Amino acid sequence: MKLLLFALRRPLTIMVLVASMALFSYLVVKRMAIDIFPNLGLPAIYVAQPYGGMDPAQMEAHLVSFYEYHFLYITGIEHVESKSIQGAALMKLFFHPDTDMDQALAQTVAYVNRSRAFMPPGTVPPFISRFDAGSVPVGYLVFKSQSRSLKEIQDLALFRVRPMFSAVPGVSAPPPFGGTARTIVIKVNPERLRAFGMSPEEVVQAVRTGNMLMPAGNVRIGELAYLTPVNSVVENITELEHLPIRLGAGPTVFLKDVGTVEDGEDIVTSYAMVNGRRTVYIPVTKRADASTMAVVDRIKASLPTFRDSVPDDIQISFEFDQSTYVTNAVKAVVVESVLGAVLTGLVVWLFLRSWRSSVIVVMTIPFALLSAVVALWATGQTINIMTLGGLALAVGILVDESTVTIENVHAHLSRGKSLGRAVKDSRGEVVMPLLLSMLSILAVFLPSFFMSGVAKALFVPLALAVGFAMAASYILSTTLVPVLAVWLLGGHPKAEGRGGPTMPAWYINALNWTLSHKGLVLIGYMLLSMAIVVGFGSRLGLDIFPRVDTGQFQLRILAPDGTRVERTELLTKEILETIKQEIGPERINISLGFVGVHPSSYPVNTLYMWSSGPHEAVLLVALKRGSDVSLEQVKERLREILPKRFPGTRYTFESGDIVTQVMSMGSPTPIEIAMSGPNMEANRAYAERVREELSHLSAIRDLRFGQPLDYPTLAVRVDRVRAGQLGVTAGEVARAVVSATSSTRFVEPIYWHDPQSGRAYQVQVEIPQSEFQSVQDMLNLPVMLEGGRGPLLRDVAEVIPGTSIGEYARYNMQRMVTIVANVTGEDLGRAAEHIEVALNRVGPPPKGVRVDVRGQIAPMKEMFVNLQLGLALALLTIFLLLAASFQSWRSALVVLLTTPAVLMGVVLGLELFGTTLNIQSFLGAIMATGVAVANAILLVSFAEHHRRQGLSSLEAAREGAGSRARPILMTGLAMMAGMLPMALGVMEGGEQVAPLGQAVIGGLLFATVSSLLILPAVYAILEKRGGIQSPSLDPDDPTSIHYEPSHVTVPS
Repeated sequence: MKLLLFALRRPLTIMVLVASMALFSYLVVKRMAIDIFPNLGLPAIYVAQPYGGMDPAQMEAHLVSFYEYHFLYITGIEHVESKSIQGAALMKLFFHPDTDMDQALAQTVAYVNRSRAFMPPGTVPPFISRFDAGSVPVGYLVFKSQSRSLKEIQDLALFRVRPMFSAVPGVSAPPPFGGTARTIVIKVNPERLRAFGMSPEEVVQAVRTGNMLMPAGNVRIGELAYLTPVNSVVENITELEHLPIRLGAGPTVFLKDVGTVEDGEDIVTSYAMVNGRRTVYIPVTKRADASTMAVVDRIKASLPTFRDSVPDDIQISFEFDQSTYVTNAVKAVVVESVLGAVLTGLVVWLFLRSWRSSVIVVMTIPFALLSAVVALWATGQTINIMTLGGLALAVGILVDESTVTIENVHAHLSRGKSLGRAVKDSRGEVVMPLLLSMLSILAVFLPSFFMSGVAKALFVPLALAVGFAMAASYILSTTLVPVLAVWLLGGHPKAEGRGGPTMPAWYINALNWTLSHKGLVLIGYMLLSMAIVVGFGSRLGLDIFPRVDTGQFQLRILAPDGTRVERTELLTKEILETIKQEIGPERINISLGFVGVHPSSYPVNTLYMWSSGPHEAVLLVALKRGSDVSLEQVKERLREILPKRFPGTRYTFESGDIVTQVMSMGSPTPIEIAMSGPNMEANRAYAERVREELSHLSAIRDLRFGQPLDYPTLAVRVDRVRAGQLGVTAGEVARAVVSATSSTRFVEPIYWHDPQSGRAYQVQVEIPQSEFQSVQDMLNLPVMLEGGRGPLLRDVAEVIPGTSIGEYARYNMQRMVTIVANVTGEDLGRAAEHIEVALNRVGPPPKGVRVDVRGQIAPMKEMFVNLQLGLALALLTIFLLLAASFQSWRSALVVLLTTPAVLMGVVLGLELFGTTLNIQSFLGAIMATGVAVANAILLVSFAEHHRRQGLSSLEAAREGAGSRARPILMTGLAMMAGMLPMALGVMEGGEQVAPLGQAVIGGLLFATVSSLLILPAVYAILEKRGGIQSPSLDPDDPTSIHYEPSHVTVPS
């Protein structure tokens, strides 16, 4: 009441404070970070380890195993996953929720350093990075040129543009994708080598000694200290051609006699494509604490600077902007807030027939939202999909207190009171019930603060948004609304007001009937609620987030294992053309592609896109805005067409939007099943049985193994005895084979620096790949020759064609085989149930084999357990809060019995809209419960007031319902009207939050009917035997049953 008196006595102060808050909120919004997610604090760390040339088994045994052994000592570690392919390994460290990730990162670095002491010479430090929402690119910086080679574009992107990112706050980016590093390539001719009686190793040694990097010395002569640089490294690469390889008897053999020197590029392992053409692009990522919107805006603003740093014939553009996700969410909240406010005002006008009253109610909405934004900023929150969801949810709730206040003003005016007195008395009458109502609504969000992990990170910002908005609404309804009511309704209440809270005859008759058959009504209400919730609730599907048509999709293409990258690129282009024909080229905005594997020189790139070999490619296709294309239909059509046109090729549609990628914690598909254990053969055998069983499920798509298990090999088996007789060791044979087939980059690092740019580039000796047309060409490889005679590879080894595992995956040091799949035609929850049934049909796994169902299923189950527990705790909290306020267990139970109606309405609403039970719809159910309880509190408060004045519980229920029916109906309809734009998803991307509005409308519709008709009957039954005495135990309290009126206290 003090706040109300202050507002009525100092109205100008209130207006100044409100205006100041509005102005300050404008400044806050301009500075507040706008992001897609709140700070999730994902408990994961990625470690990317390169070692050029090592095969998957060597990477696993000699590097990964040592890391995994030590990582299990890290505090809070939950499990470690790893993938090992040729030349690279990626390890994922997952921690228990609420682990101190800063400490975990420090321990990871420490154990990495310790592990490297056990590893082969030449092992370089790995890249270590936390996995968070910033690990997923917010867009791509694309470089295109009609005249320049990929090597030139790569060099310019890497050394000119990428360093400029450091001047853009919050931006992070890996090295470019798709280009090949500039390399000084010495290509030797095997025929020329044999003609001169030489081996590739002699060329390597000549290049190493003739182009050796050595530090400069100093000579001190007189007063000067001179530098003494020696041209041990050639200044011009053409000088390498004149390096002598063999001296002594006979003619001198120079490098140019057996090969060529080119300013070329490294052996190609990957290509990047834009719209089917080779190019280079840089994925743009951000720091975890940076704003997505700010990062994207800064990158776009920096584009002119980037373009100025490269030649004019190179075009630079920013594509696949993920910030549109949050931009659409902001626009949706603004538009839905405006529409909701207009519809709310219309509902108020229909009941009160006072446009001034409608204006007062509507005016509180923007001020409450802006106040909530300021409070979110003060608590370190950002504008993201969760806080925006909270604000959108609050739009419908904010009208509750203002509507009740205005309606009560009209009710008091109808009794003949003056305007000022009516405003003061009406607000004083409802100030405590509304406070209790607000606390009850806020109580439903209290459990979110006791959640853990990702669930807590997601729901706390939403809870804060709703809480701050409601607190602001309560303060405004106590201050601004009374002031505006006196100013705007002055002189007009009788002209515009509709009079007292009279209700239509049909409601009075319906209320009398329910009160006359209250026992039957209560039994029927409970049975109907149970039947609908159980019957229809079991039909609702489960998802983490609503499925949204983002207008883009990602397709992973898998040619037969071991297919050359050039053939995979050609295949990818043909598939892209097929996609264009199917969708229509005019509907495609842009396509981005990556073919092959990242070179070992850029291991950090594996953090952003993993590929198992040259046979893999990834296509990201974005449709033009407004395209009338259903992505799900397109995917199903492509699943039919592609296997027929390209037999032997496998396909997987992967998460194309940033929300799904982050929530999948790095899993490529929603379904991932891992079989792990010490026996790889047993893992694979059981995985084959699981895959066969899953193939019979109608909703499963893109079913395949997650790694290549039959990668083609040409195994070189050295006969050590024969080799020793010919003076060759197994190590020398291996060195010769690696140098010839993969260049000397991996066995003999040699460098040359460009004096013009000051950058160092690798020098490598290789035999052109075109020289190897058959296994016989490998067998004719000279290993070591002396005096013109010596062994060829065929003399000391045999080459055996075969297959091996192309990627070793492990779980807590146990090898594993994974199965990945998509789901189409049913929700994730039902798919999880069918998968569980299929696994049961397969039977228990062999001893030592562990089966884990992962992907989105595990986080979905964990999240819904948290949500269900949260709802139960919320109801318990509300019950205890009500009992403490009413000082009656019965009254608290009466209010809480509105919950079955809410659940019944939510279930039917979701069923009607065809929506699954997901985070958004569950939050809508929780919020509808809170609002329903708030309305019930008003009715029970007034009924209790009449009962304590001497009326029976039946009459008190009738009076409470009659006096509170109009405000309950007004607030219910106003909130439903306010949520209607959200429920219909009228804005682009509106389907993301539509289930929230649908759940609220369904729950409130049934809760409103229940409050008006069922609740009075429940009250009359439960309070029939309750007395009117106070529960007070104080013998001096006249309302207490322990009151002693004759007792006189004697002074001491």
